[in-house]
Amino acid sequence: MMQKMKCMALVLAVCLLTGCAASANDALPQETKQPENNIPRLPEKLDVNEHGIPVLKVYVTDDETVQQMDIEEYLLGVVAGEMKNDWPMEALKAQAILARTFVLKFCEEKESRYDGADISTDIEEAQAYDDTAVNERVEKAVKETEGLVLSHHGTLPYAWFHAHSGGMTAKAKEGLNYEKEEPGYTRVTAGLESDQAPADAAVWEASFPEEECIAALRKAGMAGVKKLDSITVGSRGVSGRAETLLVNGTPVNAANLRIAIGSTKMRSTLLTSLKLENGKVLMAGKGYGHGVGMPQWGAYGMAENGKGAEEIVTYYFQDVSVEKVW
Repeated sequence: MMQKMKCMALVLAVCLLTGCAASANDALPQETKQPENNIPRLPEKLDVNEHGIPVLKVYVTDDETVQQMDIEEYLLGVVAGEMKNDWPMEALKAQAILARTFVLKFCEEKESRYDGADISTDIEEAQAYDDTAVNERVEKAVKETEGLVLSHHGTLPYAWFHAHSGGMTAKAKEGLNYEKEEPGYTRVTAGLESDQAPADAAVWEASFPEEECIAALRKAGMAGVKKLDSITVGSRGVSGRAETLLVNGTPVNAANLRIAIGSTKMRSTLLTSLKLENGKVLMAGKGYGHGVGMPQWGAYGMAENGKGAEEIVTYYFQDVSVEKVW
């Protein structure tokens, strides 16, 4: 009898323990039981074809016509326009992931400047485009990343990229004068650029006549400037880029001036020298581009060192994942 009572007590104890465990588990919030859904939604205005791929109305500047093509077809021309088609495959694939993210973010937030189009091949509006440079390597890069985009907790980030960081990437407010709150996915990190980068992408010099600089300063917000008495770097950001320049003692945003004076001439705001001499503004600096996100020569360097496309894009952005949306 005693043995039977002990057995019954043991069974009861086990039942109570398992019951409590079940009750505790049921009390957990529902979202803790399921993994976070990091897959971004597609822009509502885009239709999809029979394969589930969004279809774009693309204004092609060369033909001045609106053409219908799915995103994967459009990306062939973008990847070939943004990156040389003989670059390492994983760099091309990284470019494809960012380019795909870029076009979806554009369609989510913006309207094309061209009537009847979702986006265009105009580099001033969107991304570079060169369908004449498409080859088998570009086709493979796009095919092997089909549907892959960058995701920041289920939302599409701004998939910023540039040519060369000059050794260190930048935050958006610093490199782009981004006016909203700094996104949670930008980061300052080593650029890891390849030694194969041309010398004038890594370091550069430029000279601007005073009149040209004054005209650019007016475009950049200094409407009243008539003469240059002095120009120096004002404040710098975390990456070392100039955030403001002091012109005659008055601050002007460096990123805005770069766009106004010509981004292919003032190649970056990572300035190493700035002076006014004999009626000219003399500049020197490092890198090529705004410095935010992925440097293309950094993607080249990482691919050279055996890194895959997803490793590359998630290195240059923080708190992101690569997700398949179709």
